[in-house]
Amino acid sequence: MLSQFLDIKFIQGIALTVSLTLAVLIMLINVPRTEYAKKLTRAKATIATNFLVGAFIFGYTIYHSDIPDYEEFSVLTTLIIAAFSSILTSYSLINLMQPRYIDSGKFMISVFILFFASAMLTESFFSENTGFHKGMLITAIVLFVFQNSYLIIIFDKAYKKSLDLLEKYYDEDEEHKVKWIRFCYILTMLTTMFVLIYMFLPKGLIKIYNFFYILYMVYFAGNFISFLGSHKLLLDAFGHSAFSEQKQGKRRKSLAKRQRTGDEDGLGETNTDEVSGEFASIETSLKKWVAEKKYREYDKSREEVAHELGTTREMLQLYFSEKVGEDFRTWRTRLRINDAKQMLLEKKDTSINLIGEIAGFSDRSNFHRQFTKFVGCTPKKWRDTSGNPEAI
Repeated sequence: MLSQFLDIKFIQGIALTVSLTLAVLIMLINVPRTEYAKKLTRAKATIATNFLVGAFIFGYTIYHSDIPDYEEFSVLTTLIIAAFSSILTSYSLINLMQPRYIDSGKFMISVFILFFASAMLTESFFSENTGFHKGMLITAIVLFVFQNSYLIIIFDKAYKKSLDLLEKYYDEDEEHKVKWIRFCYILTMLTTMFVLIYMFLPKGLIKIYNFFYILYMVYFAGNFISFLGSHKLLLDAFGHSAFSEQKQGKRRKSLAKRQRTGDEDGLGETNTDEVSGEFASIETSLKKWVAEKKYREYDKSREEVAHELGTTREMLQLYFSEKVGEDFRTWRTRLRINDAKQMLLEKKDTSINLIGEIAGFSDRSNFHRQFTKFVGCTPKKWRDTSGNPEAI
């Protein structure tokens, strides 16, 4: 039994089964049929295709199990699987965060080139020209390294843009909710690049790589499927950006134009009165909002907060810029921190993490980071010193 488990064909058979099962499972998961969810549907289809391609190549490899150099052939096909995995996973995750960041036309061309190169590499293996095969193998490795390096650079830029978008849309640190994308991408690239090491090791060790590749597929698919069930965070922010950024831009330009040209049109006093009246309404609503401790509610966009206050996101931003002197996010964080400071001293038996959650911080690390930033000491030190950390 042990010898069967250690057989490379047995492990590849498991890999084929796992790849096919994960592909079908992902395709069967339903996502909302909305404009916002189109990118998620494309990402789902691409990931499923990635697993289907892996299953096909594993099957193709097992089909040729009777050739003399089967383990060497397995190394070759594993390299091809890794190449397809890196490009398909990259396209899926990058466009999930930043739609159209990678042009679909260029992506299809890249996939076609990869398919053609894979066919040529496989054909060279079965040819009797050893020099031609070595040349194709070296070329394939160079292109593989170049492809992955380029994709890593593109992913890093897209990920930073997505964090900036989340920061603009939500009013607290939401990076922890999308870190799985970055971690899984790093894991993908490490897994795919690691195949290069096995190409220079004894050929029989490739089965070890295949075994770990199975574990990688299960882990990645588990995270991706989990995300499919809790994707609202990204869809809200990214979908909002895609479909209302232009509309908001027009509103801001219109407001700025009204303020600049109001006197020329004889409407300057009217515009000023309108803005002043809006500001007064926002101020009244904010006082009630603070009194009801609405600032404790997290995972709310500025659109939702503005709606609660009876105004627009643009007008709320203008109010804080001109009347408060700081942005809404910083202002609300300050309220939360002051609330937490008071609770830390009044509720000695309540855990620090729970107090952070009550104050409105959905993430423990974010609470500790923001508290230290605003207060100058950790929540624990604030409590231990009864609110006088300078006394130590």
